[in-house]
Amino acid sequence: MELRLEHSNQPLTDAWSKHRVEPRGSTLLGISFRPLQAEALGLDGRAALQSLLAYPYGLIRLGAYWNRIEAEPGRFDATELDWQIDAAERAGKQIVLAVGAVKTFGYPEVFVPSHWLAQPLREGSLVQPGSHPALLLGAEQFIGRIVTRYRDRQSIVAWQLEHEAVDPLGVEHSWRLSRSFVERELQALRAADPSRPVMMNGFLPTSSVVRVSQWWRTRDQGDSIAVAGSLADIVGIDYYPRTALRSLGHRTLYLDGAEGRSARTTRTRVFGSIRGRGKRLMISEGQAEPWETTTVPPSPERRAPFSCPPERLIGNYNAAMGWSVKSDPLFAYLFWGAEYWLLRNQSGDPSYLRAFARVLERS
Repeated sequence: MELRLEHSNQPLTDAWSKHRVEPRGSTLLGISFRPLQAEALGLDGRAALQSLLAYPYGLIRLGAYWNRIEAEPGRFDATELDWQIDAAERAGKQIVLAVGAVKTFGYPEVFVPSHWLAQPLREGSLVQPGSHPALLLGAEQFIGRIVTRYRDRQSIVAWQLEHEAVDPLGVEHSWRLSRSFVERELQALRAADPSRPVMMNGFLPTSSVVRVSQWWRTRDQGDSIAVAGSLADIVGIDYYPRTALRSLGHRTLYLDGAEGRSARTTRTRVFGSIRGRGKRLMISEGQAEPWETTTVPPSPERRAPFSCPPERLIGNYNAAMGWSVKSDPLFAYLFWGAEYWLLRNQSGDPSYLRAFARVLERS
């Protein structure tokens, strides 16, 4: 039931315009902005952000990308991030700022400057403070400098530390940050700003295949959600209910197990553990763009990839609103894929943007 073989490109319909929208209550809605993804899609980054800031949501996640801010030894240039934060403030948005350092949201997820890493991290290894003291020093310094630079900005409501902090990077890399490495980074962050909450996120498996794989690969110290639950103030959930595995001719094999009994049991256990610790819960990435077999999601004319047509943008949001409880609603829900919506709109398909606007209007 979790595996589906489907045509990857489905006819584009107006189902999104008829889809019900669940009320959000006190949950903040927003997006993440990925400047590198905007560039990969051929968009102008600043124009893309300005366009997205015009929508009436409350929260945006921005990222401090270490190798772009500190491209060379002794150079620290946060001009572009300054501009993004200024633009978000002018638009009246609250901000979650991801400070890295090693991993930050958005492909390729690792953004370490070459001068802080003499050779690539060894596959299969656990990156420890003792094994990589120079990398840890650089990470602590970068985090401290970023937090100190922006801690007087009232628009910033939380810092994000690392991205899926102790998980391996999908199938591309098998090295992992150790819990002790992340704890040292957290100490540097809290020393620079003890007043704001820290968010850490992790990938929520929606199929038994991914769940078993994730457990096996992180069994020595727990996965990123477990570590976030013990270290962070806010636990972010990355939720992708339908993802492509492999293309087979004109069809694609998908994992689609989010509504199964096993997935529901996992959610209940994970969310209960987080809430039982008194931590706030948010959806840091709610799937709202396709997850196909390519890094850059395809954009076929008058068709939509099976993994996430525009109506799924609303459906995934609705599912998450069902996980809120009156005594402890979700802190926020951040839609993932806003740059892709702009590409579709530029290509003559405004349905993803309109589906997003429908959620904002009717929730």
